[in-house]
This record gives sequence, C-alpha cells and structure tokens, in this order.
Amino acid sequence: MNADLYLSQLAAEVGVFAEFNDMQGVTHVTSPETQAALIRANGYSAQTPAEVRETLEALRADKDAAYVQDEIVVACDHPQHIVCTRPVAWSVLAEGSHQVLAEGRSETHISLPALPMGVHALVLNGANGPQEACLIAAPAQAPSLQQIAQTKRCWGVMAALYGLGSRSGQHIGSFADLAEAAAIFGRCGAGFLGINPVHALGMAAGDTISPYSPTHRGFLNTDHIAPLTPNPAETPVGDLLDYAQHRRLQRPALQREFEAFLGYATVPESKAFDAFCDVEGARLVEFAVFEQVSQKHGPDWRDWPQALHDPKNALHETSNVDLMFHKWLQWRADTQLDVAQQTARAAGMALGLYLDLAVGARVGGAETWGTETATAEGVSLGAPPDHLSPAGQNWQLAALSPVKLKATRYAALRAILAKNMKHAGLMRIDHALGLSRSFWIPQDGSPGAYMRQPLKSLVALIAIEAQRAGTVIVGEDLGLVPDGFRAEMAGHGFYGYSVLQYEKDAKGVLLTPDHLRAQSLACFGTHDTPTLSGFWKGRDIDWWHRLGWIDEGAAARARRSRSKEKRQLSAIPAPERLPKDVTAAVRDKVHADLAASPAALVAVQLDDVLSLTEAQNLPGTIEAHPNWRRRYPVSGAALAKNKALKATGTIMARAGRNIADRKEDG
Repeated sequence: MNADLYLSQLAAEVGVFAEFNDMQGVTHVTSPETQAALIRANGYSAQTPAEVRETLEALRADKDAAYVQDEIVVACDHPQHIVCTRPVAWSVLAEGSHQVLAEGRSETHISLPALPMGVHALVLNGANGPQEACLIAAPAQAPSLQQIAQTKRCWGVMAALYGLGSRSGQHIGSFADLAEAAAIFGRCGAGFLGINPVHALGMAAGDTISPYSPTHRGFLNTDHIAPLTPNPAETPVGDLLDYAQHRRLQRPALQREFEAFLGYATVPESKAFDAFCDVEGARLVEFAVFEQVSQKHGPDWRDWPQALHDPKNALHETSNVDLMFHKWLQWRADTQLDVAQQTARAAGMALGLYLDLAVGARVGGAETWGTETATAEGVSLGAPPDHLSPAGQNWQLAALSPVKLKATRYAALRAILAKNMKHAGLMRIDHALGLSRSFWIPQDGSPGAYMRQPLKSLVALIAIEAQRAGTVIVGEDLGLVPDGFRAEMAGHGFYGYSVLQYEKDAKGVLLTPDHLRAQSLACFGTHDTPTLSGFWKGRDIDWWHRLGWIDEGAAARARRSRSKEKRQLSAIPAPERLPKDVTAAVRDKVHADLAASPAALVAVQLDDVLSLTEAQNLPGTIEAHPNWRRRYPVSGAALAKNKALKATGTIMARAGRNIADRKEDG
C-alpha cells in the first residue's frame, strides 16, 4: 500500500472530508498536504509516511479492542440497550460525581435503566482491561417556543448592542442601554430582543472590536458595563463608534469603582460577589489570570514566554487584587446582563434576551489557553466561497478538535453553552452547520477542507443545557447546507434561520414568505446582509464591485435581478414606479408578509425600522468597511416615540404575534 493511500485512510478515520462541492457545484479534492495538516491538528502524528502508518494501525487496534463505542448518546428517562463486543462488568457514574446510577455484567448487550439527563461515565472492565466511555443521556428535543413562551408564534427585534443610544453616557452601548431597549420593545409587543454576541474580547486586545472574534465565549465583554457615574467626556459624537476612546475612559472609571467596592462594599454585595466566584470556580480564576498576564505579555498567549503557556505557572505572575479585579468585572457584567433579562421579562417579553453564540474564539485567546482546551492546532476556522463572501473567509478563529472534545468529555464547551444560556430565553448558534462539519484552514498555507464533527453528541449536549436553562435554540443554517442537516436539527427541536432575501428557488427567484419554514426564525436580513434600504439601493452590489469581488458586467446583472426582487417584495409590477428608496409602505409590507408567514419566530431589524442604509458588517472585510462601528441615530427616549416601531408592533399584533395581547384576550 502506498503512502498516499495510508494517508487518505487515516484522514477518513480522523474525519477529514475527501472532497466537497462549492456553491457553484465545483468539486474540490482535499490535497495530501491538507489531509496531513488536519490530521496533525487533531493531535496525531503524521509528519512522515511511517508515522502515518503507525497512527492508522494504532487507531484501528484501539477500535478493535474497545468493548463499546467511545461515545454513546441515549435518550434520558428511558431504558436502553447498548451492544458490547466482549463480556464486561460495567457501571454508570453520574455526571460530576462518583454516584453509581447502574451496574451489572453483560455478555453481548448492556441493559441500561432509565437514566437522568446528563453526561455520565460508562466504566467497563473485561479481558482487554479497564475502559471508559462517555454516556450522554439527552432529552429528545431542546425546549420549544410553546414550552417556554406558551405560544406557537411571536416576534422580536434585532439590534446591535454596541450601537444603542447610551443612557450611561458612554460611547458603546451598555447593558443598561440593553435593559432600556428591552423595556421599549416589550411595550410594543415584542417577545424577544436579539443582540450581537457579548463574549469577552480581552483587556489586552486593544484593536479587537468584532463581537464574533472573542478571546473567550464563556465570559462577558466588559466594554458593555455601565459605570455607576457617567463620564461627561464620553458623550457620543459622530456616526461611527470610537472603541479606543471608550476604553480609555471607561476602564479607569471601572477601576475606581472596584477600589470603592474593596473599601465600602455592603454585606449583600460582598456575598453576591463571593457566590458568583464560587459558582464560576476554577474557570473564572484561569480567565482572570489570562487577562492579567495578557496585559503584560500581549493578547496572544503563543507569544508569551514558554513557561507561561502553563496556567499554573502564569498564576505566579499575578496578585490577588489583580485577579479579584477581573473577577469583579465579570460579576458586574453578569449582574447587569441579568438585570436586562429581568427587565425584558417584566416588560412583557415571553423570551426576553435573544443571545448569540459565536462560532469560535480567537486563535491564541483565553479560550484556547485553558487546561480544558480542546483546540485543534495549526488551523483556523473559515468558509469556502459562498453568497456572503465570494472570496471565501478565514475567520482566524480556533477550531475545536473532535478528538480532544471527546477526550475532555466536552467540559469546556458544556460550560460555554451553560453560561450563554444563563440569561437567554432564546439563543442563536452562529454557523450551526459547524455542528456537522467545519471548514479548517491550515496555517501552513495549504488549502482548506471540511472536518467531520460529532453532530449527534453536540446536538445532545445543546439540548441538555437548553432544557436546564429553559432556552429556545435557533441554529443559523445558511451557506453550504449538508443534505439532511435541517431535518436533523428540526427533529431535535432546533429552529432554523430563514433570511427572506436569500430564500430563493432553484432558478434563483425569491420565494414568497408563505414558503418559509414553520420551525424557523424568519427575518429580512441580518448583521451580515444589506438592510432593507441597502438592499433596495443595491449597496451590497456597490460594495462588492468597489472591492473587486465582481466586475462591471456581474454588477449590472445583479442590479437587474435586484430590480425584479424589489418588484416582487413591494408588489409594484412596473419598474418605473419603484421608489428610489424604501418607503414606509414597502417596509410595512415586508414586515407584514413576514408576520403572516408560517415561521414560528419573526425578527425585524432595528436598522430597517429606522430606515438605515449601510450594513453593520460586510463579511470578508476588516478595514475596507466600517464593521461593528455604526451608531444608531436615536436615543432611547426617541426610540420609545418612534412611529415606525409602533407601526411594526401593530402589524405584528394584527398577525397574532403579540403575546401580551393574546394572553389578555385569553
């Protein structure tokens, strides 16, 4: 057998796709260089043909010697039978403890009793010695809208938290602004308020502003903390946000508040802080250590002295007060986010906050440094060319290795899921296709390829945490969707993502809203797409042409196609009668069509309510487009009086999506 054949067999064993088809149907075959890079990223030796062969033989030997699969998903609260290859003595240990839930001896089948929901350990002993398997006892589905909100239909608003008019006087929208906005939208009948991810960006990452490039998804972005006393110097000016100025003013203010807390905290405050630290435990300590050390050595731990790559050694670089400050910041952020959720629910929102889980953390960030990390080495996440970015994308985000995830029982990922659902009635999983396969790009310059992910296990873990938290799950399923993926997600109670401007038939013609999936969240656009006004004016086409992604001929064809789509959306058949910009009548028709659609959840963009033209983000750009920097041109007080917002609420109420009205009627 030649070396390339051994390599391809090992790649298949590890989960590397041999090929994939892009949006145009072109087949891309995974090169040997990429196969080797992705194998190594999972922690296996594959530098030489001899190593490849040895690794393949070892994996096959381990599989042959196993009594059961190394990872098993069963339905919780129901008896189950598991096939075993040899006679074994077995026991099931409960999640997080050594409590024995069941035990016995089996020849060919292990008969399990009904197990409680959780991630348990199946311990086995037989002729091949002791072994252990991960036993995930999961609910059949994640919570439904009916289960959590006692309704089958509702609507909400999507807004960029960073751009909200700041009642705290700071440049960047705060969690206090979030609470204010939630109250306003709730009074209009909205059932949820969706925002961008609020993951920690990192104190030392001064240039990082993208909410989708966090240092750690299990902690919060302290940029959004509202200081107790507004700083007059932070009065927002201009249409674009100045993150650097905000951080120069907000962080010293928070430092002063922390010092005041040390000296004058009340007994209830001290107890609340201590309780928070106890619950967060070692993960919070580790994150605080990273934050403090990064301020001296930089935001990427790979550039730190070798000794500091070990969290235990890095702890000696910090002081107790420094660590306490970073813990306190997380406590303040968590407390304010909780207030925002409670405010949303008090205002009548059935779900409250709709939070967003980013697809990954920055390569070299805190999430990839910890003792529980399952990071794949030498690769980053991205996407092949698609309708969002014709040049493809390298997100510079860390990939999670399926091999390492299994080895750690998904501990870090489970903690991240639980933390993000803590204050969310609804949670969006960014790029949910990554639950099935993720596109890995080797840092050695080799082309990218897809890596298979443990879909069944990941879906089960999400369902467990969602049931524990009472959170409805939305999976953003756009792009190159694998066959059967959407049906699989729907079967587990996940809601899909229906973006009206992308919903087209096989001929590329826009589908009418009555064709939208019932088990989905429907919207006209997202932070990555043109707004309704931008779509109408063809701003996305303008940007693509300006950046050289399409030539003049392609741009002209796109504009002609857009004209047809505008006529369809507006029900104005004559091209000459189309208005140059979106009118209130057109906007209301689009929202009314969404409201009348079968989709269980409907979201309207605040950008569309305010008739804004430019998008929040242009995928595939960093400096060429002012991503994540646009400020909404209204204050909270003005938003509360906005006629378009009230009109939208009326439209949704007429379609039976206003939960508060229906409860009053019932």
